[in-house]
Amino acid sequence: TGEAEAARAAMGGSASLLPRELLREYQELTFLSKQEILLAYKRFSELLPKEERENACSARVPKSQILTLPELRANPFQHQICRVFSTSDNGDHSMSFEDFLDMLSVFSDSATSDVKSHYAFRIFDFDDDGTLDRKDLEKLVNCLTGQGEESRLSNAEMEQLIQNILEESDIDKDGTINLSEFQHVVSRSPDFARYSVLQ
Repeated sequence: TGEAEAARAAMGGSASLLPRELLREYQELTFLSKQEILLAYKRFSELLPKEERENACSARVPKSQILTLPELRANPFQHQICRVFSTSDNGDHSMSFEDFLDMLSVFSDSATSDVKSHYAFRIFDFDDDGTLDRKDLEKLVNCLTGQGEESRLSNAEMEQLIQNILEESDIDKDGTINLSEFQHVVSRSPDFARYSVLQ
């Protein structure tokens, strides 16, 4: 069919074509259009060594390659993003095509603010314990301000900023921010999604 030929042309040859049923499934499970999924497949394949490209659906791309993507290259949370979206069992934060698709789907303009805020929370939760505590907030501020001498906050400034964040966000006053508290703050800040780590 013409549709299959167009898809094959977009993929650069029939060997690397995504099976139609998988394409349909990915459309249902992500915020991406068919064209975006095909483009994602092409981009993912190009991160693999030539000999692995035909089996891109079952291959994993190392974190070092994922970090070369323009979306991540300048993102201060690049390592956290790889950690959150990787399903690797051995902790190397490599990505399968489905991990890659999940990441692009959340980065997409079509993703809901709830989905974006859920993933942003996980990215900001550096120790992966389900809450944002003072250590997480300190790392978050350091990522946003940069680690250079001229941009680093003094201890007093950092303490004041964390205090302000907690006063604004910590509804149950337990000294940490949980997901629902985070989403509550985000819902009152419509600019969050626009300036989020997931753009």
